[in-house]
Amino acid sequence: MALGEEPAAGAPEDGAEDEALARGGFLESFCESAETRALLARLPAVLGDRAAREGALERFRVIMDKYQEQPHLLDPHLEWMMNLLLDIVQDKTSPADLIHLAFKFLYIITKVRGYKTFLRLFPHEVADVQPVLDMFTNQNPRDHETWETRYMLLLWLSVTCLIPFDFSRLDGNLVAPPGQIRMSTMDRILEIAETYLVVSDKARDAAAVLVSKFVTRPDVKQKKMAGFLDWSLHTLTRSSFQTIEGVIAMDGTLQALAQIFKHGKREDCLPYAATVLERLAGCRLPCSNQTLLRKLGVKLVQRLGLTFLKPRVAEWRYQRGCRSLAANLQLCAQSPRQPTVHAETPAGDGDCDVPEEVESVIEQLLIGLKDQDTIVRWSAAKGIGRMAARLPKELADDVVGSVLDCFSFQETDGAWHGGCLALAELGRRGLLLPSRLEDVVPVILKALTYEEKRGSCSVGTNVRDAACYVCWAFARAYEPRELQPFVAAISSALVIATVFDRNINCRRAASAAFQENVGRQGTFPHGIDILTAADYFAVGNRANCFLVISTFIAGFPEYTQPMIDHLVTMKINHWDGVIRELSAKALHNLAQRAPEYSATHVLPRLLSVTQSLDLHTRHGAVLACAEVTRGLYRLAVQEDRPITDYLDDAAVRGLKHIHQQLYDRQLYRGLGGELMRQAVCVLIENLSLSKMPFRGDAIIDGWQWLIDDTLRNLHLISTPSRQQIKEAAVSALAALCREYYAREAGEADPARQEELTRQYLADLQSPEELTRCGFSLALGALPCFLLSGRLQQVLAGLGAVTLIRPEDVSFAESRRDALKAISRVCQTVGVRAGGAPDEVVCEANVSQIYRTLLGCLRDYTTDSRGDVGAWVREAAMTSLLDLMLLVAREQPELIEATVCQQVMCCVAQQASEKIDRVRAHAARVFMALLHSGGSPVPHVPHREELEKLFPRSDMASVNWNAPSQAFPLITQLLGLPAYRYHVLLGLAVSVGGLTESTVRYSTQSLFEYMAGIQKDLRALEGFSGTLLQVFEDNLLNDRVSVPLLKTLDQMLANGCFDLFTAEQNHPFGGKLLALCKEEIKKSKDVQKLRSSVAVFCGMVRFPGDVRRKVLLQLCLLLCHPFPVIRKTTASQVYEMLLTYGDIMREDVLDEVMAVLGTTAWDAELPLVRGQRNRLCDLLGVPRPQLVPKVAARPSATLGTWGPSHTRPLSAAPRSHRAPVWNVLGHVDCWARALTPPAPCTLCWLLLPKPDESHRLLRARPHQACVRCVLWALLPDTSSAPPALSGVVSDLVHSLRCAPPSRPKGGCLRPVSTITTSLDTRLVLGLCHPRVSTPLACALWLRCPEVAGP
Repeated sequence: MALGEEPAAGAPEDGAEDEALARGGFLESFCESAETRALLARLPAVLGDRAAREGALERFRVIMDKYQEQPHLLDPHLEWMMNLLLDIVQDKTSPADLIHLAFKFLYIITKVRGYKTFLRLFPHEVADVQPVLDMFTNQNPRDHETWETRYMLLLWLSVTCLIPFDFSRLDGNLVAPPGQIRMSTMDRILEIAETYLVVSDKARDAAAVLVSKFVTRPDVKQKKMAGFLDWSLHTLTRSSFQTIEGVIAMDGTLQALAQIFKHGKREDCLPYAATVLERLAGCRLPCSNQTLLRKLGVKLVQRLGLTFLKPRVAEWRYQRGCRSLAANLQLCAQSPRQPTVHAETPAGDGDCDVPEEVESVIEQLLIGLKDQDTIVRWSAAKGIGRMAARLPKELADDVVGSVLDCFSFQETDGAWHGGCLALAELGRRGLLLPSRLEDVVPVILKALTYEEKRGSCSVGTNVRDAACYVCWAFARAYEPRELQPFVAAISSALVIATVFDRNINCRRAASAAFQENVGRQGTFPHGIDILTAADYFAVGNRANCFLVISTFIAGFPEYTQPMIDHLVTMKINHWDGVIRELSAKALHNLAQRAPEYSATHVLPRLLSVTQSLDLHTRHGAVLACAEVTRGLYRLAVQEDRPITDYLDDAAVRGLKHIHQQLYDRQLYRGLGGELMRQAVCVLIENLSLSKMPFRGDAIIDGWQWLIDDTLRNLHLISTPSRQQIKEAAVSALAALCREYYAREAGEADPARQEELTRQYLADLQSPEELTRCGFSLALGALPCFLLSGRLQQVLAGLGAVTLIRPEDVSFAESRRDALKAISRVCQTVGVRAGGAPDEVVCEANVSQIYRTLLGCLRDYTTDSRGDVGAWVREAAMTSLLDLMLLVAREQPELIEATVCQQVMCCVAQQASEKIDRVRAHAARVFMALLHSGGSPVPHVPHREELEKLFPRSDMASVNWNAPSQAFPLITQLLGLPAYRYHVLLGLAVSVGGLTESTVRYSTQSLFEYMAGIQKDLRALEGFSGTLLQVFEDNLLNDRVSVPLLKTLDQMLANGCFDLFTAEQNHPFGGKLLALCKEEIKKSKDVQKLRSSVAVFCGMVRFPGDVRRKVLLQLCLLLCHPFPVIRKTTASQVYEMLLTYGDIMREDVLDEVMAVLGTTAWDAELPLVRGQRNRLCDLLGVPRPQLVPKVAARPSATLGTWGPSHTRPLSAAPRSHRAPVWNVLGHVDCWARALTPPAPCTLCWLLLPKPDESHRLLRARPHQACVRCVLWALLPDTSSAPPALSGVVSDLVHSLRCAPPSRPKGGCLRPVSTITTSLDTRLVLGLCHPRVSTPLACALWLRCPEVAGP
């Protein structure tokens, strides 16, 4: 980066910068020159068409935006683009809209290239002043549609203000209209500037530019500068930053003042500077919440300060080399490079007069360094650098001291950031003398690791980034001998920031600063080697930095110990858990680089904080202890030494007692307990793998308790941590068992084996799903010697977990983990054909394992999370792959042909289904089974054909997640009979699915296959038979049947079965019709019914009895109880007749379509039924006949029952009529259902045979009339629930009837026997305090008339 660019070091790199870097700046020229020329020339033609106008504008914006990162490529083309557009503007005949459009295009160019570059291209002759001013007369400052026009006119006017002629000469030719006062050109320009300085759009910025060019003219400053400054100060005084209007006015005014004091001559501005500074202080801008106002205030303050001080080059500044590259090269050729320090000269500083106002300016700039916004701090830092360059040495040194006061831990992160930016500016300008480096470097080293916790995150990223910028600036500013004493500290700090900083921008900034120091200083140890490993792109991956790059750099002894110390001091107690874990793993690697230091200094220090009160410190320390111990053990193994050679007795005792100390202090409980459980599980795993001498110690039981308790209580752990803790506990169990539960001969302790297997198998039946998950994986992690003799029990227990039972149907995660455990157990025990089933996978148990795994491929459980069965199916496929490859490698004779066919077919089915992730996984499993390396899987059906269809190259080249690539390959399996059924089953779900891409490509692939067999009758019959078999096997299975109906609809519409329509009464049509009728029988699924209607309409092409039955079925659906089905059926039949009108005579067809088109099919059924019968007559099918459902009533001889009829609503009690209407729609169907079609069973209670009554009631539980139901609900103190007493009393009262007297010896006492046989909703309604009365009244309307009141 060039020195003059002044990078905003505190700001993070944005996405556009990264994208440009990734593209590598591939744009070499303005490639759209011809298109742009044509676009600009076409503007008059597109003006009248709004769509074309907006399209042209958007296209031009897209073209220009491509060059945002390389705007210099536009420079050769700016002139002709401006000329084309200004020709439109200067044309007197151009309409106003066209002029506005031209200015919009000009603004887009200006936005990309920048107004400073674009400004000089405007015409700026004397003759251009008046036309530009005249254009302003037609502008409305409040028109938000044309602000681009005013913005560009103001820029144009600012250029014309630079003409070298007095404006008064332009007024001689002006003629004022009669009765009006002539306004001079100077006044007109000033009026325009003042008007647009207070507008709310972008024109305000251009007005500030205009003021800076206009007011600083020699002829204007004498007459207008004082007045304009008075106006500006008055505007600032009467404006408030607490209102929108005030903010806008202050913004424009501050911009104008800053530009004037920037571009005006010092002697012209100095008389007004003190007044402006005083008024500015009165505005109290630092108290404003407007960032832009504070930034402009700081900018104006520094310009005022520079006005107070004479412009000069500080003779005392530190200067390295020359600004000219040629001079530097010449100097190097003549003599060795030596630093040149220009000391203070008494004469020069003695003549320097520093006004009192400078102190106020410096103070305000120092306040700006601590502002809460970066742009304000950055502006203040630049002001500090510019001011210090004009101050004497002593005063500049005081400024440096004040800047260093920002680096106090009582200050905020903003103050640290502003201080870093100021130091970088001072160093870059040579104003920070080498004598100050002793004070500055320690502060910068602290800033490189600055981070403060704030809530759930931290601040300090900008501070560390700015500190890297300081190091970058120092590398360019100082000679190597000046920085030589600080090289070790700076290089180590930059390396640490490069590899261990949490933020990617900070890592890249540190890498850039390190690179700058290596190139310009040449004193950083091993600089080139480190830069090669830690370049800009390599440090982008955080894990790579912590685990790979850090290990490489630690190989250089200068950096090893500082890196370890930084991790122990700053990173293991980091607030981010990921950083703590990465730091612990990094210590694992670094411990092998410095084993003695790690064992004698690091590990004792870590052990001392494992019981810290701070959770993060405690968690990180335990993880670090585990990893350091493991790292030292690995080094000891390489050197063939015991681990105790590195660890003394105190360290071993400290490691052993960590768990017990945490347990005693109850630190495994609560939210912090989750972290500590995971950390201690990692500790257990690493200590076990490190073979610590704890065999037979009581601590082993404590570790075992922790693992078991963690797995048993996974449901109490928060969801984000659950998976990580489960995996840590299972890994710890596996390492613990392998190291401490085996005897010397490699056998298991029988007592321990019995205890573990019995306990874990019992926990597999836990009602908590996550407990099952944990102990399933725990069983899978057991070593071989613990499984010996218990294999059958373990496999049976895990197999039971994979079964779907009503009480645990949603336990998909436990079934998934059980499948993983089965696979892991098989891998652990191995395969031996003649082995014992309790020892290894053998001929006796392998079939059961296959059945379990294959059964889980049919798990399609869904819940609120979606298709959770997909997790089970993926795990089953993975387990099948592992088992098949294991058996094929060791005992291929155990793979039977039928089993292999089932596996391949089931996996092929999953590879053709709708979920992309499952399909891709299944395809990879299928390819792995087909192209297994080493030992091929035997008995693969159609292996030769499969190898041609799926060559080995497809394993890496095909993206199976993409439907466009997967389905064309999978569909080819339909040509292989062994796979056809399962692939068709999967395709039916995909073709009839909902995902647009899946449906499109699966349908396209299926139709391409069907087109290939369209004329092959045998192949088509084989396919259709398989399709019908799929339908028949999945009747009433909505997961398959509904999408299958949609698939059939598309296939019929596409003419896939046209070959069958040529035959009268082809069996395919009849069988398909029967299956469709069976599928929708008594169905209330609207989606299924709609799909069936479409299938029926497609089947009318089958001639003979099939067509007649199809038309009859459609007529039945025209009177379906659901109006939406009636309307859908009528619409589909209408479209079907339009498409296949040749199935009936033309005169009949017209009348049928007229009836279909004019009938309101969502009207009442009696009205619709007449039109439907008319259609039946026209279509030649019999009219459907209504079958009345006559319910027989008990005769009067069976007790006191009266005549059988239903009471009218008017007979209901008046107070109950309103609630009856509210619930009658829900209850009436219940009352109908309770009306018996035969004599009431309960009436037989009057018979003198209670036992017979009991038997009849059990045999026909729903055969109960309403009155008997209510009577049965009467409370009985011996058996009835007490809560029913009040409800039934009110119920009987509302029925206005007395309960019948109970017959002697014939009463059914157990109310529960009767209530359990009733509809649950009715019973709950009768017991509900708000529903019971209206429900009883509704039932009362359905009750038979009773004798008495």
